[in-house]
Amino acid sequence: MNPSRTLAGLAVAAALFSRALPICAADPEGARPGPVKTASTGHVSNYDEAKVGTYTLPDPLVLNDGRPVTDADTWTRIRRPEILELYRAHVFGRVPGNAPKAVATVEGVTPGALGGNAVRKVVVLRFGDGPGAPFIRLVIYLPARRAAKVPVLLHMAFNGEPAPTDPPAPSVPKGILGEPGPISDIVARGYAYAIYRYSDLQPDTADTRTSGVEALTASPGGSPAKDSWGTIAVWAWGASRALDYLQTDPDFDGRRVALIGHSRLGKAALWAGAQDPRFALVFANCAGEMGTALSRRDYGETVDDMVDRFPYWFSPGFRRYAGHWGDLPGDAHMLIALNAPHPLLVTGGSGDQWADPRGEFLAEVAAGPVYRLLGRKDLGVTQMPALDQDVNAGDLAYRIHAGPHAIMASDWQAFLAFADRYLR
Repeated sequence: MNPSRTLAGLAVAAALFSRALPICAADPEGARPGPVKTASTGHVSNYDEAKVGTYTLPDPLVLNDGRPVTDADTWTRIRRPEILELYRAHVFGRVPGNAPKAVATVEGVTPGALGGNAVRKVVVLRFGDGPGAPFIRLVIYLPARRAAKVPVLLHMAFNGEPAPTDPPAPSVPKGILGEPGPISDIVARGYAYAIYRYSDLQPDTADTRTSGVEALTASPGGSPAKDSWGTIAVWAWGASRALDYLQTDPDFDGRRVALIGHSRLGKAALWAGAQDPRFALVFANCAGEMGTALSRRDYGETVDDMVDRFPYWFSPGFRRYAGHWGDLPGDAHMLIALNAPHPLLVTGGSGDQWADPRGEFLAEVAAGPVYRLLGRKDLGVTQMPALDQDVNAGDLAYRIHAGPHAIMASDWQAFLAFADRYLR
């Protein structure tokens, strides 16, 4: 790849990259900076658009040998595999050949949930043997009255068991549903909702390689290879194993499964969608650095911060890019482009400047040429929208909510409206 090449069809967006534009001048939270951290490289967090600097994005539509990609067949056969290989070799790592198989067990089926409107089904996918084996515990709510297989909203979450009340208890801050989605609304629309806790599969700790699925696949003795998978790759792989199950269960339409992730799990959802074209739709909320936000933009969290705090999320070789963001073989727009042609909704928060919501918007703009090449619609705009104003006329969609690093109630409603176009 020649990183000096620019996107031919993005003259307007390229101008935006180096201009100092207010995030949302009408919103008082828009100007509020996020946390200021000093990385081990000496870099200090920046929240001033005037100091973002200029940068050049690698072109997703130029092959490694410099030839342009001008048709969908070349993208599918050559360019897409090239970009996947770059991410596997340098960022997230590879799924090892000895990755374990899942054994599914239906633990229980409870009719009459949600006031009689849903059936609650619990399915456990186990990987390996013994009581300490890693697992995925899918808690699924599906419509009690259904004439056919139903589409599924699959949610990788920090806490898998839904809240005991729906809607949530009054202690939940206004506008934030808590982690689970609006289950009653989801079921009423004709969807099944499946949620599971990510850390049951692979712990989110610095010593994670000694447990979970990574421990099952590690070679005895010695250090992991530079392209060994990190936890984001494991969590993404687990989402595909959940999809494997959903495609075998006669209750569900495995061709219509949307994947949902927030924050680090938004990164995992993106990587899962990039590798597994069976997902029909992806919703990545506040996924930020090394997810939906451009890394070459010096704003909020950076590669340096990730290497310092969460190196285990990535392959061991990723740390070489601390202090050298411009040497990254790809950027967020390419990770987004790997999700084409399936629809993708990206959301950010005005109070979550650490995740760089403007950088998330610009990444979707820069991924647009790939969606257009594949006959899909891009964002259709190059100016960042106002708070809580949905940009959703195309197969790429974006919104920035007024509020913090969370999936807001308004985000869920925007996602459900977006999903209805494709899944119902």
